[in-house]
Amino acid sequence: MATNKVLAFDLYGTLLSTESIAKRLESHFPDKAQSISTLWRRYQLEYTWRLNSMGTYEPFSSITRNALHHALSEHGESLNDSEIENLMQAYDNLSTFPDAQGALNSLRKIPTDKVTSVIFSNGTHSMLANSVHRSSDLSSHASTFADIVSVEDVKQYKPAPAAYRHLAEKVRKSEKLEDVWLVSGNPFDVVGARSVGLNAVWVDRGGAGWVDNVLPEVRPTVVVRSLEEVVGVVRAE
Repeated sequence: MATNKVLAFDLYGTLLSTESIAKRLESHFPDKAQSISTLWRRYQLEYTWRLNSMGTYEPFSSITRNALHHALSEHGESLNDSEIENLMQAYDNLSTFPDAQGALNSLRKIPTDKVTSVIFSNGTHSMLANSVHRSSDLSSHASTFADIVSVEDVKQYKPAPAAYRHLAEKVRKSEKLEDVWLVSGNPFDVVGARSVGLNAVWVDRGGAGWVDNVLPEVRPTVVVRSLEEVVGVVRAE
């Protein structure tokens, strides 16, 4: 590659599996854990979009907590304050997807003057630092990431354009947006990045193909089935 490229990894839903929280919920609701977990994630994202539309910001930690209460209520369930706090702490120690470890090991072999890797997430600085430096799955890879970029600095959630422009500024690529490659398993994130001029790799683990049609002309730069393909794809561009 002639120029340094930046790989900006989304955290939740890309490196870390939010479904792994269902294991914690099973101790409280054996028959509803998966359903509550799925709804929790749905409202977590929906709340960020609604807040963006209203021009209002709440920290991602508060959104995550509020979305959990919403998901529990729709299932006719509740937890006490201590149980809620334990689940929130578990969010800082989510499991990685199976393909994450191999991908991160490959990144270690790439000179940083060729590819620089960062985390780019809706999470607060505190949440992201805990996940990267303390979680059992990610802590051994903490040195792989040159920076941890949070939308908390601009108080606008993905897919707001300001979030991606903040990323470009942080990695000193405001004048060369095409050198920034978002890596995400979330279609809304990919569309947001592409809409402002960044490249984007969509991780299609389910193999269903691209179906997001919010802006039919906006598609991923590259589609992969596994994070382990990402390094090779970006180096080839």
